[in-house]
Amino acid sequence: MYKLSHHDLIILLASMSAMLIFSRIASELGRKLKFPGVMGELIVGILLGPTILGEIAPDFSHSLFPKVGNVSIALDGIVKISVIMMLFVAGLEVQLPLMLKQGKAAVYTSSLSMVIPFLTGFLVAWFFPNLFEIKDEKQHLLFSLFLGTALAISALPVIARILMDMNIFKTRIGMIIIASAMFNDLLGWLIFSFIISFMSGGASTVNVWYSIASIIGFGLFMLTLGKKLIDRALPWIQTKLSWPGGVLAILLGSCFLCAAFTESIGIHAILGAFIAGIAFGDSVHLNEKAREIIHQFVTNIFAPLFFVSIGLSVNFIENFNWLIVVIILVLAYVGKVAGAGIGAYLGGFTKKESLAIGFGMNARGAMEIILGNLALNAGLINETVFVALVIMALITSLSSAPLMRKFLELN
Repeated sequence: MYKLSHHDLIILLASMSAMLIFSRIASELGRKLKFPGVMGELIVGILLGPTILGEIAPDFSHSLFPKVGNVSIALDGIVKISVIMMLFVAGLEVQLPLMLKQGKAAVYTSSLSMVIPFLTGFLVAWFFPNLFEIKDEKQHLLFSLFLGTALAISALPVIARILMDMNIFKTRIGMIIIASAMFNDLLGWLIFSFIISFMSGGASTVNVWYSIASIIGFGLFMLTLGKKLIDRALPWIQTKLSWPGGVLAILLGSCFLCAAFTESIGIHAILGAFIAGIAFGDSVHLNEKAREIIHQFVTNIFAPLFFVSIGLSVNFIENFNWLIVVIILVLAYVGKVAGAGIGAYLGGFTKKESLAIGFGMNARGAMEIILGNLALNAGLINETVFVALVIMALITSLSSAPLMRKFLELN
């Protein structure tokens, strides 16, 4: 059994304190400059990690953020819980009725914004594996599937924030973008969870079909009967239990239970948390204050710990490869903008509106970084590809709003 010694506990608390305090300062500065908060959190991780502090004062850096030992294990556990809670919050943003109400335009936009970037990423990785240093035959297929998925997925929370800042969230264009992003996230995380399950090794055909059947059954249960149970239970929970502690405990407890279930059947825990978030978020009885409290709790405490840890784990200078960065950036822009743009045009939007929708869908943000981090930890990608994915996520998020304004001719 691992136990934290007196010294270990001091180091763990000091490291978490540094991560939270400095990330908050950076986020506030970034907000004044109109940069995403996640960018400030990543910069703090880069400054405190091996890229900067590790080069200037390696002994101090290693003592504050040790790579091995009980402190490392404890911090790694906190970061994994952070990812699960962030996917739960992302699931709360998904509203299935909204997706179904958008009609033909949403079908074209969501499907093509998923298929075209997936195919571009898959085909480039499949035919040019040497670019990404892929040599193992099994990893070749899984990496190709991963790159396709990584380029197809969007960042729903980032997109929603951009649309609200531009005051077009409730317009027809805003609703199409949100509905399509929901579909992308739902399908993308499902595919990625299966890719990660194969990376665990030794997955037989029987186990794969068992996992597929189990997750389909679980998803159908949570979004039908489970949702009805939630609809009945939430009013009682919100009126009878202490506010807001009781509601938070039940919701997050359910999140962890669903995450534990999907992990137990060989599918990554994030998918269980994501589905749980969809089931709770889709309920008309979920108090908006409860939703906001959970959102604030996770995004201001656990999300910074995760994003700072990204910078702590990788040397961004040593692992920067301009060729891979350019390739992934080009694939990201071409695949997503073309896919969503063509879909929107077929759905009845003008050329300029279609391009605006394409650039709106192109914001990757936090979800892309989470995806890349999970793939890196699973050994599916190397640090060079991971750094390129992080840079792509930041650039697409920063460029989304200005390019949308240009094509929509907004001030």
